[in-house]
Amino acid sequence: MAKVRSIYKCSACGAASPQWKGQCPACQEWNTLELVQQESRIQQYDTDNTPVPLSQVSSKRHQPYKSGIRALDHILGNGLVPGAAILLGGEPGIGKSTLLLQVAQAVAAQERTVLYASGEEALAQIKSRGERLGDLPESLLAISTSRVEDVLAVLRETRPTLVIVDSVQTLTSMAAEGLPGNVNQVRAVATGLLETCRATDTTLVLVGHVTKDGALAGPRLLEHMVDTVISLEGDRRQMFRLLRVFKNRFGPNEELLVFHMGQKGMEVIDDPSTFFLGARDPALSGAAVVMALDGRRPLAVEVQALANRTFLSIPRRTALGFDVNRLHLLLAVMEKRLKLNFGQMDIYAKVGGGIKLSDPGLDLALSAAILSSCYDMALPEKCVLWGEIDLNGQIRPVSGDHLRLAQARRLGFSPIISPQDAGKQGINAIADLGRKLFCKKQEH
Repeated sequence: MAKVRSIYKCSACGAASPQWKGQCPACQEWNTLELVQQESRIQQYDTDNTPVPLSQVSSKRHQPYKSGIRALDHILGNGLVPGAAILLGGEPGIGKSTLLLQVAQAVAAQERTVLYASGEEALAQIKSRGERLGDLPESLLAISTSRVEDVLAVLRETRPTLVIVDSVQTLTSMAAEGLPGNVNQVRAVATGLLETCRATDTTLVLVGHVTKDGALAGPRLLEHMVDTVISLEGDRRQMFRLLRVFKNRFGPNEELLVFHMGQKGMEVIDDPSTFFLGARDPALSGAAVVMALDGRRPLAVEVQALANRTFLSIPRRTALGFDVNRLHLLLAVMEKRLKLNFGQMDIYAKVGGGIKLSDPGLDLALSAAILSSCYDMALPEKCVLWGEIDLNGQIRPVSGDHLRLAQARRLGFSPIISPQDAGKQGINAIADLGRKLFCKKQEH
């Protein structure tokens, strides 16, 4: 039996809405939406689904094309693939719409039809932002609607090369019940867009909201349905953005791209290896450089520490840019193995540049920065460290050690303190490091 559900139809124009509104969203008439009962039936498609030999399938229509940003094409595989679906997530105001409008303008400049569908902004707002980013080609189409049926009708009529939906949580489908953004609506909207885009060989880019924990909102099924999942991260108070690739059927995963927010949109940082070092002063104590690995890209980042005498009964422990539990763990290991006493000292530590790291190779550099602050003596100017410290005081190797070492040598760092040098000595390597780098013999 067909399922009966309630919808609201406009008595003036006949437009349907899943919920009651005082004003009809189609004809703008007031108090015209009336409650009606409608039977929802399974939609019948007239497509030919006859199986064919896989060896006879033609792939000429699915050759990737350029997005206009060379670095973005590299992390996606070889560009944008016709019929593929990409899911872009990120916090509000991080720059998702700006980046995608740049891509839309670049693709439209190649004389390809591009559709930008927005459920969050009016057309005047989209045009104003687009004019700040560059020229607006005639082949760049835009639509502002909250109904996915309007977008699907334009897709079937114009058959664009690329369609950008900003965002999937703001659209509603007549095939599902509930408010925009709930599980049923997101699933129905995404399914309708995916089916239509695959049938028309259109590249689909979906913008997804995130929860307060940073995860993509909506059903987990959404990430399984698409071909590529990327995330735009960063601090809105900083000028850089990180684009991470979590899933990619056309290229490698765990790729990283660094953008700089400029006056004309996102600008790619070609070599971000030393971008987060900034204008550091190597003559100051309490700072160490770590060759961190984010995805497959090694980055030279400064770790800062401040050890100061405390007058509180419970000393303070503060960490910015990494987990504070890692700071507690390292201080406990150093007290046990090096016979140091941090009970009368406040310890503050942070990662410079505003970047957040979860790399276990941060341990060795963080320990060196704490020792540097305790002894008030700076590390050598071009010194770089990385390595994981376990609870027994052993320095363990970390992933991508060859990538870190090659990058450190390319940037001219010396001395290089890595797990290969310190692993056999355990935590005593830090004590030796203090004697060598601080030019002062320590008695523990």
